[in-house]
Amino acid sequence: MSKFSDQELKQKLTAEQYRVTREAGTEPPFRNAYWNNHADGIYVDVISGEPLFSSKDKFDSGTGWPSFTKPITQGVVSEKGDSSHGMVRTEVVGTKSRGHLGHVFDDGPEPTGLRYCMNSAALRFIPAEKLEGYGDYVKLFRPGDRLSSNQK
Repeated sequence: MSKFSDQELKQKLTAEQYRVTREAGTEPPFRNAYWNNHADGIYVDVISGEPLFSSKDKFDSGTGWPSFTKPITQGVVSEKGDSSHGMVRTEVVGTKSRGHLGHVFDDGPEPTGLRYCMNSAALRFIPAEKLEGYGDYVKLFRPGDRLSSNQK
């Protein structure tokens, strides 16, 4: 559960970040911060700071939102059914923050066949060269290094 109260989140987040993460909103396609970001780095939960996705797993889905084949590690996101807006989808939320991130679909590329279609407003991008505080994740972007077994 998020360590921030609703009132604290209203102060911490922009209006768009709050709408997306707390009210399960969706930002416009092709008009968001990370849909076309090709830099190396990780994407963290805008509320908790928890690492969620790596640029190594990002791909251009053509949808206008940042899309990933998988989370950076198991357990950092949770999934639940979503039948809002006359559709049946699978919502993705941050496990620690309980914030709405986006949806996952089964039309992604190999190796997973999944497309984690996320809202940029729910994420914060940290470039590979600024990962000092994120321990083993620095290794994702060094040639020859791999994540330790507890990070896979």
